[in-house]
Amino acid sequence: MFVCRPLNQEHRTDSFTCGKEELDSWLRRSALHARANNTAATFVWCEEGSTEVAAYYSFTSMTLEREELAMAMASMHKIPAALLARLALHTRYQGQGLGPVLLVDAFERALVGNEVFAVRFFVVDAMDEDAHTFYEKHGFRGIPGSMRLYREMSDIAKTLA
Repeated sequence: MFVCRPLNQEHRTDSFTCGKEELDSWLRRSALHARANNTAATFVWCEEGSTEVAAYYSFTSMTLEREELAMAMASMHKIPAALLARLALHTRYQGQGLGPVLLVDAFERALVGNEVFAVRFFVVDAMDEDAHTFYEKHGFRGIPGSMRLYREMSDIAKTLA
C-alpha cells in the first residue's frame, strides 16, 4: 500500500531510479528547491511506514495559447492549465500496472486544486514516444507539431465520477 504526500526533506530520494536519468536527477537535485521557490509542487508515493520514494509527480501552472488548440475558445487568448511536469515510477514497481494508478492519483489531486484555482486543461509534455503513447491511451489529445498533450479538466472529472 502506498501513501502519497508532498515531498519534504525527510523523503529518501537517493535510491530512486525510474530508468530516465533526467527524471531521477530532477527529483534528487531540484524538486525541493522548486517547491521552496513556488515553481513546482512534487508529491511522492512511499510504501506505508517508509520514506523511500517509490514514485512521484510534479505540478506547475501554465497557460495555453488559443492557437495551440484545435478548438475555438471564444475570446480567450490565454487559457489557464495545470501542467503535469513530471511523472515517474521506480523501476522496481514498473510492469505492475501502477503507472495508470499514479496518473489517476495526479488527476484526483489536480481536481481538488481546481476547486480553488480554476484551470481548463490538464497538460503533459511527453518525454518520448513511449510516454506520448501512454498519455494518448489515457484520453489525452496531442497538440500538432509537439510532444504536448492535453485533457479538459471537465473530462477528467467525468472520467473519475
